[in-house]
Amino acid sequence: MRGPDLDRLRAMAEVVLDPWIDQVPLRVWGPDDLAARIDETGARIVVCEADFCSGPVFERDLLVIGSTRGDPTNVDVDGATEAGIPVLRAPGRNADAVAEMTVALLFAVNRNLRAGDRDMRTGEVFGDTIPYQRFRAWQLAGRTVGLVGLGAVGRATKWRLEGLGMQVVATDPYADDATHSLDDLLAESDVVSMHAPASPETFGMIGRAQFAAMGDGTIYLNTARAGLHDTDALVEALSSGRLGGAGLDHVEGEVLPHDHPLLEFDNVVLTPHIGGATYDVEVNQTTMMVDGIAAVLAGETPANLANPEVMDR
Repeated sequence: MRGPDLDRLRAMAEVVLDPWIDQVPLRVWGPDDLAARIDETGARIVVCEADFCSGPVFERDLLVIGSTRGDPTNVDVDGATEAGIPVLRAPGRNADAVAEMTVALLFAVNRNLRAGDRDMRTGEVFGDTIPYQRFRAWQLAGRTVGLVGLGAVGRATKWRLEGLGMQVVATDPYADDATHSLDDLLAESDVVSMHAPASPETFGMIGRAQFAAMGDGTIYLNTARAGLHDTDALVEALSSGRLGGAGLDHVEGEVLPHDHPLLEFDNVVLTPHIGGATYDVEVNQTTMMVDGIAAVLAGETPANLANPEVMDR
């Protein structure tokens, strides 16, 4: 929590800041520990991002629970609703941050930044070939990028890529302005970028058939969740030489074993799930939480309420 709206919150209530992310080693409370902390502080409003809200937490006399996530997966929303507790969420809090990470990975993959940086650090710049031979690439302007998912992150990515001179197409069954089917998008796109939510509907949606449907040299980006693609199929597509490269901000299990084949490709850029790791995201989520808390205290229904039906009680 940070930014000017934190002062607005302090004007509403006594604020006890105890952020999980500042703890070394990292600390994430389960429901029992969180309930004990509520008892210790006498809190009637709880805002959390990683700590788990369920069971004994709902036995406390809480006015509202805030989850600083787009989808409040750390809160048992059904349990909170049964207990009559409103649950706030923070939709789109990290849209700009993740969109910027998408663009960063695209540049890094397309312009061979990983291999070029390595050659500079090891002094292996000139040899059988010169850098201009090894690292030539097509410019992004004029190329087509296909966005799989046109929610907050997809839309924030769309205008950035259009600003680079790229043609943007999208597929999303829940967005009227996403005019392409997945098959058509894969056939047209020089870059495929994943922005769909992780759900039973989307898990594994990019597999062998989908990678095979991409054109030669296509760049694959995933700043959403690794569960959206079949990693073995991605490795096969990279090994065949058909894919131009991949940029991934998430892998299954968060960490790759040291001998994982993805680590062997110069045209794969990996980052440790840091797309949303900006201070601005903390400012955004603070504003959403404070707006929601103010609405609840005023007896109004917040725009960012995960369980609006609880307000009718």
